[in-house]
Amino acid sequence: MAKGSTQKAASATVAVYSLKGGVGKTTVSVNLAWASASISKRRTLLWDLDPQAASSWLLSTDQTSRDAAQAIFSKDVEVKKLIQPSTVPGLDLIAADTSLRGLDHLFREMDKKKRLAKLIESLGRDYDRIILDCPPGLTETSEQVLRAADLIVIPVIPSPLSQRAMGEVARYLVQRGGAHAPILPVYSMVDRRRSLHRAALESQTGWPAIPMASTIEQMTVRRKPLGAFAPASPSAQAFASLWTQVERQLSGR
Repeated sequence: MAKGSTQKAASATVAVYSLKGGVGKTTVSVNLAWASASISKRRTLLWDLDPQAASSWLLSTDQTSRDAAQAIFSKDVEVKKLIQPSTVPGLDLIAADTSLRGLDHLFREMDKKKRLAKLIESLGRDYDRIILDCPPGLTETSEQVLRAADLIVIPVIPSPLSQRAMGEVARYLVQRGGAHAPILPVYSMVDRRRSLHRAALESQTGWPAIPMASTIEQMTVRRKPLGAFAPASPSAQAFASLWTQVERQLSGR
């Protein structure tokens, strides 16, 4: 388990979610998890729910495939048995694998709408922050995520299509009725040289923005979060600022 910090924090779950893929979701998840563990010194767990397992590949210390990630939800495997230390001190990981491709079907069969929320609740004594790297789309899995999260971070590329997808998520939450976690939209992969991107930034001046940068591409080469190898870079600073905003929203719950 991640070592405890001197800070006492009520456990909170942050879901990094998007309706569509290719928007930098894993990049956001990994760097927020790093900021939680390394900047805020929170006991942090990154739970990779995306069968593509990109976060797991970046941070896992155990590259052997078990195909057991789905078994957590069917109660065949105790959730804590799949927790492993990541390559980041203070950050633990529940890795994804290809078994998660059948997770939507399993949730439909089980008909337990709060299975993920209950698993997260059981981990709350061990972690201050749980970051969920979620698969894209409106699915049974996303339903579970949206019920379990205390804050939903949605990466949005500054383009009409991505902004429309963001609006679809907001409308969906309203149509579901009842209370839901607040949404924090984040402009991702921002290129200020593009007029479309500049116009989007000007239309939503309060949204955090993560720049497109070669240092972010280096994450896959080094298999490390930005803060671990380029902490002074503009991109790393943007993620640190985003994490500050996440913590501020969580503290206001």
